[in-house]
Amino acid sequence: MSYLSHLECPECGRTYPADDLNTICAPCGSPLLARYDLDRACAELDRDAFRSRPGDMWRWRELMPVRDRARIISTGEGGTPTLEAPRLGSRLGARALFIKDEGRNPTGTFKARGLAAAVSRAVELGVKGFVIPTAGNAGGALAAYAARTGLPAHVFMPTDAPPANQHEVEAAGAHLHLVQGLISDAGRECAKMALESGLFDVSTLKEPYRLEGKKTMGYEIALDFGWTLPDVILYPTGGGTGLIGIWKAIDEMQRLGWIGPQRPRMVCVQAAGCAPMAKAFAEGRERCEFFTGAQTQAAGLRVPKPLGDWLILRTLRESNGTAVSVPDEEMFEMRALAAAGEGLQVCLEGSATLAALRRLLASGWIRPDERVLCLNTGTSLKDAV
Repeated sequence: MSYLSHLECPECGRTYPADDLNTICAPCGSPLLARYDLDRACAELDRDAFRSRPGDMWRWRELMPVRDRARIISTGEGGTPTLEAPRLGSRLGARALFIKDEGRNPTGTFKARGLAAAVSRAVELGVKGFVIPTAGNAGGALAAYAARTGLPAHVFMPTDAPPANQHEVEAAGAHLHLVQGLISDAGRECAKMALESGLFDVSTLKEPYRLEGKKTMGYEIALDFGWTLPDVILYPTGGGTGLIGIWKAIDEMQRLGWIGPQRPRMVCVQAAGCAPMAKAFAEGRERCEFFTGAQTQAAGLRVPKPLGDWLILRTLRESNGTAVSVPDEEMFEMRALAAAGEGLQVCLEGSATLAALRRLLASGWIRPDERVLCLNTGTSLKDAV
């Protein structure tokens, strides 16, 4: 079923067996990436056959990590629409604006993709329970998929995380641990429990397979655009797994011969009150510093230091992209415009990409005639504000 061949450290090149339970590269602490036998996949797979398959993210199952199809744990995640937004585009000055609406996922956000893949593969490898730190939505997604397995899940979340996220964790039967501080503080408590209990830590990029679920957004984008790609993709970046994953999918598709060499410019969008990646990119750094005093009402963007910082920065530079930060008030403005102008319930994080688009159009970095895709990572119906 799967062409998964091994895991690889993108920093030092060390490889690991794919069928062992792995976390990060032991010598250098880097995230591990799943690698596939793409030569064999190229010879055996017909890209056009994927269009006729059921529309969830498991249509790409040969290029995902679960070996046994019976082990897939799904609630119908993926297959979200890429929608034209002509009224909003006209308002902003973009003649070809598209929004990929991840709010249609089962738990209301793109986190469903990553946790469906991570939980499915972890259960296949014998895991007996999970822990996760979260700004909110990843915890709700883990709780949902753990519930479908019957395994325990412990979710560590800041005390000021959105009430909707706290409720969905408890409603799904997971154990909610509220922590004073930020997601980085929740991460420390989570790591401590994982060490003491033996439960598996599915923190962002501390295991290889959440990324594989997120990369399916890249495959869907190519399919929706007729195996071409937009000129620019704007992505709201907290932990950055989705941005890294889309770029990984683009690389895989090019190696498969499914797309040509043209690639989009990737844009990392952050909140002005928590912009470690935008700051590092502007300063020409290879890694970011911890962003002190992180504060934004877009909970998913309040990540003061992503583990995959250097992978995010590498993606931006390889794609000739950029990083932009926007204030919360512009996110609220764009959320209202998306609802009134297009009838779309865009979360604050997704609204940040629209605010960034307006800025990049004004500066000339994006031309009005370019095809632009903004990622809306969740529904505004889960926002606390």
